[in-house]
Amino acid sequence: MTRRAGAGLAAVAAWVGLLGGLAGCTEGGGSPVEIQLPGKPRAPQEAIRITPDDNAKGVPAEGPLSVSVPEGRLERVVVTKVEDAQQEEVPGSIAADGLSWSPDQAAGRLALAAKYTVDAVALDGHDRRQARHTTFTTFVPEDRFIGYFKPENRSTVGTGMIVSFNFNQSIKHKADVEKAITITADPATEVVGHWFGTERLDFRPKRYWQSGTKVTVRMNLRDVEGAPGSYGIQDKTITFTVGRSQISTVDAAEHTMEVRREGELVSTVPITAGAPKNTTYNGKMVVMELFDVTRMNGQTVGFGGEYDIPDVPHAMRLTSSGTFLHGNYWAHPDTFGSTNISHGCIGLRDDKGGGSDTPAGWFYDRTLVGDVVEVVNSQDKTVAPNNGLGGWNMSWADWVAGSART
Repeated sequence: MTRRAGAGLAAVAAWVGLLGGLAGCTEGGGSPVEIQLPGKPRAPQEAIRITPDDNAKGVPAEGPLSVSVPEGRLERVVVTKVEDAQQEEVPGSIAADGLSWSPDQAAGRLALAAKYTVDAVALDGHDRRQARHTTFTTFVPEDRFIGYFKPENRSTVGTGMIVSFNFNQSIKHKADVEKAITITADPATEVVGHWFGTERLDFRPKRYWQSGTKVTVRMNLRDVEGAPGSYGIQDKTITFTVGRSQISTVDAAEHTMEVRREGELVSTVPITAGAPKNTTYNGKMVVMELFDVTRMNGQTVGFGGEYDIPDVPHAMRLTSSGTFLHGNYWAHPDTFGSTNISHGCIGLRDDKGGGSDTPAGWFYDRTLVGDVVEVVNSQDKTVAPNNGLGGWNMSWADWVAGSART
């Protein structure tokens, strides 16, 4: 036997003796103490367990979403939503024992139709570092709804502006949809929603907006279920500013319109209202749209071929059904202030093509979407609250009763 071989055998004998001695040790005569030596590291999918599975599809918005390790501790977990070339991290935290990660409750549900990535780093029970990367995709709804809204973003409006949503589908879960739309004002004022049927939701304060109010409308409708299987798509914020107060009162019997700014009378304008057979609605109406020139065809609003005027100047829409306050160049000038001849609209004297120095031009140039025009002393009913932005014709109690949140 060589000297090197003898040394090797001696080392082996010593190691066997050490193991034998350890195995023979007992504590108080009990069972032998078991010694485990570091072995092969676990595979990444075993060392770091991630739910949902890698490449999972159709994951519900409720998850589950979790990361855990059977031993050792998690060092870092990053869950990221990747959508439209933008990335957003999902807030979450590692438990005190280091064995699990979960999303914060405030994070809410996962976004639908979105891809997520999960990146986790952990140390196993022997301080060996492992890393794992997975992806999953959430459920993609086949049906989506959107809400078309007034007023326009960053617009300046009159004090009677009502925030109005018209949905492209019937809404069954009204409370959820209404809750997802928040409206705040500075200075602060309470704003309440009111449903007209299943496709329209309007919001207004108890009284007209205060001049100078800044209003923010947040539409958190993304992934809100409006009806079984139909989810919202909008995640949008708009703002608008309330301008000066201008409220005009049309007296159909006196053939006049009094225009008040901040409560002060600034002008009394001669008008012509609806003829006895085609009277003008009574009540508070809000300017919805402004047209320098527009066509008015009686067939579009239930009349026959009684009129078709291609170039009506200075037209201001007051109702969805077709009531306008507009310039009139075809009637005799003596008509204004003395006779009601229209088919239900309110006419102001004007020139063909629209003149800025006419009564119609003067009023048009000083009007905002959201200004209030109230008609009194007409031989007609009060305009319906859902005909245009007519919600000011309802009492506050009736308005609040139409909210799905009350």
